[in-house]
Amino acid sequence: MLKSLRNRRSIRAYADRDIPEDLLGELLEVAARASNTGNMQLYSVVVTRDKAGKERLAPAHFNQPMVTTAPVVLTFCADANRFVKWAACREAEAGFDNMQTFITSAIDAMLFAQTFCVAAEERGLGICYLGTTSYNADQIIEALDLPRLVVPITTVTVGWPAEPLPAMTERLPLEAVVHSERYRDYTPADIDRLYAEKEALPENEEFVRVNNKRTLAQVFTDIRYTKANNEHFSEVLLDVLRRQGFLR
Repeated sequence: MLKSLRNRRSIRAYADRDIPEDLLGELLEVAARASNTGNMQLYSVVVTRDKAGKERLAPAHFNQPMVTTAPVVLTFCADANRFVKWAACREAEAGFDNMQTFITSAIDAMLFAQTFCVAAEERGLGICYLGTTSYNADQIIEALDLPRLVVPITTVTVGWPAEPLPAMTERLPLEAVVHSERYRDYTPADIDRLYAEKEALPENEEFVRVNNKRTLAQVFTDIRYTKANNEHFSEVLLDVLRRQGFLR
């Protein structure tokens, strides 16, 4: 298990081979054993296998090819809707239309999603998380008919990896993310040391060159994740949370 986790990579190209329904069901059943708040399971997942369904979702994910080429697309959602309806049917009033419940539900949905991904990779499947879910949550809500108190949190494409496998992406040294007892803030010298290997990789140096930037950080801030885009998608998500009942 540790060896497979250490060697994991995101898979964006899939073999022309379906995922059996019983295998997918088994993996989702395993994922449902993930930790969650108060055993309320404030999450849901929408399974998309149908070609037309994938094509409806694709624009929300900036038409990334794996959305339509993966045999299965899973949209993991924060879902207080089911619990609130259960409470109403049992003469209980759930005060779940608030930010606290959204955060709780989002955490539960991600724990469910990650447990699924670990299980899927152990069975030889490849997965790729799509960060675009939170950018265009409004479009996904419409495509999947998500009701009030349900918000998409992340999307995972799943399939059998096509050969050859992609190279593994680099990670910062553990020192960059682990703090002992208390948070120790980073000095400029720390930043230089922790990012030195990442910045020196030939592929990242080429990334800087082709984007006409001076540093790798500028590629992220000026091109990939700009302030304007971050602010725009923040407004989209806030509007979604209002319309879906988690904010007033």
